[in-house]
Amino acid sequence: MLELDNLRITQDDFSLTADMVVPQGATTAILGPSGGGKSTFLLALAGFVPTTGSLRWQGRDISAHLPAERPVSMLFQEHNLFPHLSIAPNVGLGLRADLNLTKAEKTAVEAALKRVGLGGRGADLPRQLSGGERQRVALARALLRNKPLWLLDEPFAALGPALRRDMLTLLEEIRAEQQATVLLVTHAPDDARAIAQNCVFVDNGRATPPVETETFFRQPTPAFKAYLGV
Repeated sequence: MLELDNLRITQDDFSLTADMVVPQGATTAILGPSGGGKSTFLLALAGFVPTTGSLRWQGRDISAHLPAERPVSMLFQEHNLFPHLSIAPNVGLGLRADLNLTKAEKTAVEAALKRVGLGGRGADLPRQLSGGERQRVALARALLRNKPLWLLDEPFAALGPALRRDMLTLLEEIRAEQQATVLLVTHAPDDARAIAQNCVFVDNGRATPPVETETFFRQPTPAFKAYLGV
């Protein structure tokens, strides 16, 4: 369980507060207008942005932990692949930064690639892949890290509708298998309705507590109505 107790993020003239409990083993969509602080919110949870207040995972305060010490994997829209490395070592970085992988670890890399539909492609370079395939590589790396908390910042926003649906479906399958807790930033309400069990709205310096997705859309707040243009 992820608990945010009077968490405050402050950067220059930007400030965001959050008090909430994020349901464990579920996908929670983070919605809100551009510039509202959704990405900064995820970066703060990952430890890349300083905060005050309390951030607890499974009852343990991780507020002072460095990013590498937190139970977190992050996936970005840009996928963050190294262009000079082939696909297998790009995924292997999820296990070891020095890429000095054991035979068992190399086998795990290939299994992760196979899980995302890229089995046998480990020798390809990122430039040889489509945008959707590059995102599958990034997803395989996150899968291999086997962290219980996934923070995803619009990872599929640049993909076409059909491919984005496929990636969201794959993400939800893996989340269910691993019983991971997923926070997904998206600008697309349809993405939230497709896979998220809960929704959070970020605007005007506040991240609201999670609301069950059907209720969130059936009984929208005035702020969410304004965001939708209703």
